[in-house]
Amino acid sequence: MRGSCLCGAVAFEAEPPAEGLRIGLCSCPSCCKAHAAPCNVYATVPRAGFRWLRGEDAVRTWQSSPGKLRRFCGTCGSQIVADHPDRPTVILRVALLDEDPGVRPVERINRRYEVPWCDPDAPGIVSHPGEPSP
Repeated sequence: MRGSCLCGAVAFEAEPPAEGLRIGLCSCPSCCKAHAAPCNVYATVPRAGFRWLRGEDAVRTWQSSPGKLRRFCGTCGSQIVADHPDRPTVILRVALLDEDPGVRPVERINRRYEVPWCDPDAPGIVSHPGEPSP
């Protein structure tokens, strides 16, 4: 699987785990704030199978909680991975993948923090396949 940040300065490749890619959604306050979104879509991948293809020098790191490093593009701010350096895996930001990974989310965590204002299936929400007309 290959992915890149919004501006394209950083690109990476990640091999899914042997048992297959498990995608999840996290609604914890840290993920929501870091991604400016009601949840973060993640998948854990083996550290040994994660490689920077370009732009590693543009990657910045911030420790969001003890032992958890968030790695992001220093130009556009796209979060790329969360990293606990003592673990054999990294937490990949699935929305940065350049192609459909072929699997769908299998879990939702920290649901007690879900925001009440975001329900994409709520009655009255108009859906557009692209940008709405002016």
